Amino acid sequence: MPTDVAIIGDHFMLPEVFEEKILEACGDKVSVRVRKDGWPDEPMEQGYAVEGMDGLKEYYGTADGVVDFVGDAEVLVTHLAPMSGAMLTRLPNLKLIAVSRGGPVNIDMKAAQDHGVLVVNAPGRNASAVAEFTIGAILTETRKIRVGHEALRAGVWRGDLYRADVTGRELNEMTVGVIGYGNIGTKVVKLLRAFGCRILVNDPYIQLDPDDAKAGVELVSFDRVVTESDVVTLHPRVTEETRGMMDAEAFGKMKKDALFVNTARGPLCDYDALYAALVNGEIAGAMLETFSLEPAPDDWPLLQLPNVTLTPHIAGASVRTVTFAAEQAADEVRRFLSGQPPRNPC
Repeated sequence: MPTDVAIIGDHFMLPEVFEEKILEACGDKVSVRVRKDGWPDEPMEQGYAVEGMDGLKEYYGTADGVVDFVGDAEVLVTHLAPMSGAMLTRLPNLKLIAVSRGGPVNIDMKAAQDHGVLVVNAPGRNASAVAEFTIGAILTETRKIRVGHEALRAGVWRGDLYRADVTGRELNEMTVGVIGYGNIGTKVVKLLRAFGCRILVNDPYIQLDPDDAKAGVELVSFDRVVTESDVVTLHPRVTEETRGMMDAEAFGKMKKDALFVNTARGPLCDYDALYAALVNGEIAGAMLETFSLEPAPDDWPLLQLPNVTLTPHIAGASVRTVTFAAEQAADEVRRFLSGQPPRNPC
């Protein structure tokens, strides 16, 4: 008999794409049913806000709704559906959860282990998307694209942007500091190399790729990155070590004409300290894609500053992210059915 696979997608990670990739990989070995949830048109929930969901983050759906849909399925493929300990006790047939995101923050991992449920994820699913977005964010600020756009929208022709003391700078004459050299940071470095800029990398747990080292990329201390860079861009994971790493002290060491870019995670940055640095002229500008609280409140002070560009956490949103993550999930299901070890166990 075919293995029962329940797919819970949404308007980003489309369930029909999951289904297509799983059927391509597994054929008649699976019986598939799908559900499409309302995210991102409807907001996610946080585990601390709902009784019985403690420890879960960024999930969408109710416990009863997910349990009823999964039913007797052995495999759940999902993007945001929650899975708490109490839910797992109600799903004795479940053996595999494939989460199509970099971190399974919607799953109680300890409970999954206790119930013998394998959880796999999709590391690097959006690495290329975020890396490309980061380059776009840097160019938007360094070449005054956002400033010129906003002025024209307001009916102002900023001819003064051609003044040498106002206009932007080319990356080939700048130093760019990349903090974090994982799936995304390494791709940012590769893209930056094409612009001919000096590149500094800070990550205490890696060695440089030989090609990057040969190209002149330097592995340096955190202090050197923040003090020597014209652009500082963040790409580490959030850990106790990295939480709030960009604080008042770090911003105080940056160049006064430097740009700060965060396309990683909000908790990496002390946003009150960043606001002060921007207002007091300690740094020139910032491009922010992620925030400490999402959605950002309407009255958030950083929304009002003229030297900040903001986007609503969309750096990882691309069509290729969808298809790549679905392909990773489908391969994990195939490997599970054939008795092979998972590629990306959590």
